[in-house]
Amino acid sequence: MKLKELINQLTISHVNGDTDVEISGININSQHLKPGELFVCIPGIPGFQEDRHKFIDEAIKAGAAALVLERDVYVDVPTVKVSDARYALAVLSAHFYGYPSLDLKLIGVTGTNGKTTTSYMIESIFAQAGYRTGLMGNIGTKIGSTMFETDINTQDPNRLQSNLSKMKENSTDFCVMEVTSQGLHMGRVLGCEFRTAVFTNLTQDHLNYHGTMESYLAAKGLLFSRMGNSFSADPSKRKFAVLNADDEASKYLKSVTGAQVVTYGINNLADVMAKDIQLTSKGTKFNLLSFAGKTSIELKMIGKFNVYNALAAISAALVEQVPLDVIQQGVAELVSVSGRMEVVDKGQDFLVLADYAHTPDGLDKALSTLRDFAEKKIVTVFGCGGDRDRTKRPIMGELAAKYSDFVIITSDNPRTEDPNGILKDIQRGLIDSQAPVDSYELIVDRRQAINRAIEVASSGDIVIIAGKGHETYQILKDETIHFDDREEAREAIRKKNL
Repeated sequence: MKLKELINQLTISHVNGDTDVEISGININSQHLKPGELFVCIPGIPGFQEDRHKFIDEAIKAGAAALVLERDVYVDVPTVKVSDARYALAVLSAHFYGYPSLDLKLIGVTGTNGKTTTSYMIESIFAQAGYRTGLMGNIGTKIGSTMFETDINTQDPNRLQSNLSKMKENSTDFCVMEVTSQGLHMGRVLGCEFRTAVFTNLTQDHLNYHGTMESYLAAKGLLFSRMGNSFSADPSKRKFAVLNADDEASKYLKSVTGAQVVTYGINNLADVMAKDIQLTSKGTKFNLLSFAGKTSIELKMIGKFNVYNALAAISAALVEQVPLDVIQQGVAELVSVSGRMEVVDKGQDFLVLADYAHTPDGLDKALSTLRDFAEKKIVTVFGCGGDRDRTKRPIMGELAAKYSDFVIITSDNPRTEDPNGILKDIQRGLIDSQAPVDSYELIVDRRQAINRAIEVASSGDIVIIAGKGHETYQILKDETIHFDDREEAREAIRKKNL
């Protein structure tokens, strides 16, 4: 595609150089750029994303055919100056890849916790219904029958539109996408035509980025407010907002969307509800009451929070008129989601779980669930990420003390912070809750912490390793190393069984 066709999509731009140059792709990473690609210099966000203008020389050396930027520069390749490079990136990417979201039904899932599990439940239901499905989110991107690892949750527009295009080529019917608040705020999903937007919940997280809970909610609201303001007699063109009736934030989301609202919940009256909930250590059962009828639901997943995830997924399926018996089978088929209350079993006589809980609400839900059926000790291993919201650290310390019999505070992804300082921040919560000094330990090294948890566990106990879940790395000050909580737990169990 020629540069001039691309820039015709922008109403205002200032061009220098030959616009007949051929563009073979769009990139924002000079290290991964291929000859002939357009390099878009998105501005930086301190602590989160580097200013791509810093890498113009590297991009040109790598073979960039042209640049989109927000500053005046003097280089030997064509330049397109715009006032908002992030917006331009979204516009150009959607056009370059042929607006793929118009040819599939795109379901966006947003919220503080539960996005991944809800996405997988939705995908499982639609697959059971015979649809070809795609996934984009925290664990990876599924195109056709192949899952690809990704290093980011909501991808930048050039990669996101490219992957949607590949799904279109694979005749995908539905794509289920996790949509983060940062991704929304950075304009990563601009240009995506969402059929349905699903909201799980809103609790404290990402305040280091958004500043306040109000700004955090406003960012989430962008998914719903951007769904358009028109109706259609054609059922295929209708849009839906699936909202959690038990979460106060849903009132705001309902007020900003023009989509048809479908609510789900347990406590407050909703269009889709769970009653007679039975929670066990083996799974969950409940009776489903919905606008489409009633049925019984069985999950292989544990915890009340997974009832909410299931209700959200079921609601997203019901608006597409998926039959209740198919929904019933679809949620029953899903055994687990990687790193979400994932059982680590090496024949030991105590339960070991790896979970992604990394927010106060996530840890509260995980530990309270275990407390409901724990017959003996709960041993909790967790930490908090560095260069992230510090205010949640003592809160999570208090929660760990509330539900656990023994707590091991350790490193998560310390990044550029002193790990000992992070642990001390968490410890304040245990001290404030008057946890006995012999009920917790501080172990900076996460491997040693996991080994210690396995060491102190006895028959019938529960060990939960929280915070990283499916992640297979640890981000330190000067390097990122391979680290998998599940691998470490298996090795610790093996040593204990010797």
